[in-house]
Amino acid sequence: MSDRTIIDWPAWTASPAGKYVLDWEQEQLDRVVSNIFGYHALQLGMPQLDALRENRMSCRGLVLDGASATSAPYTAPSAHADGSSGVIQPRHAPEGRSTVWCDLLDLPFEAQSVDLIVMPHTLEFTNDPHRLLREAERVLMPEGQLLIVGFNSLSLWGARQSVGKLAGQPFLPARQDLIAFTRLKDWIKLLGFELERGRFGCYRPPLATDKWLARYAFMEAAGDRWWPIFGAVYMVTAIKRVRGMHLVGPLKVKKPVLAPSLKAAATTPSPTRNKET
Repeated sequence: MSDRTIIDWPAWTASPAGKYVLDWEQEQLDRVVSNIFGYHALQLGMPQLDALRENRMSCRGLVLDGASATSAPYTAPSAHADGSSGVIQPRHAPEGRSTVWCDLLDLPFEAQSVDLIVMPHTLEFTNDPHRLLREAERVLMPEGQLLIVGFNSLSLWGARQSVGKLAGQPFLPARQDLIAFTRLKDWIKLLGFELERGRFGCYRPPLATDKWLARYAFMEAAGDRWWPIFGAVYMVTAIKRVRGMHLVGPLKVKKPVLAPSLKAAATTPSPTRNKET
């Protein structure tokens, strides 16, 4: 796909459809990460969404792709005093957190050193999503958690994206094809993750104005009940499981015990012979 058909992510997040999606994602992430504990948490990409703001770990960082420092989704247009757009300025982590610029496919962190990794739409902007998942598995500690947020290809939004790409007018700001939820589950299982939960949301049609999105607000409750897997966005929570050997002591062979209803057969004493006189 050429750069002409790639939607600028910061501009899209400022649109009615973008705000609608980001509000749902922010609400879900705030609820989930608040109950995850540890020492180190990382958000890979997409600074327009503060995925770790409700998390209470002492070390939280935003990791951005250094090769994309001047392109979406890591930048946003700065505004002049008159309200006009100016030079593209890179986005950074919120105050009090660190920002790391690096190659997302080669994370500069030690193996098994991170307790939580959040990837909001990160897989849709990398050239090798499976390699990025392997990097996440490498740096996560055993029992560490991985949160993935992405657009659902099996939805009205996914259908509009597919048709729009053929016409050269995509609706969603993704550099790669949308990753199906079922395919993502297979990937994370192959890497040793255990799927803890999955959540779908944003059931309104892919509309471009607040007026029409508001008219279809009733579809949120209906979709969550009747067609939950067809939401425009999914969020997956997976736990890194490490299968290990357990040492046990020598086995003790126990003697078989008779059932209570069974008794040993009584031996019949042999009759005594009278001695001959």
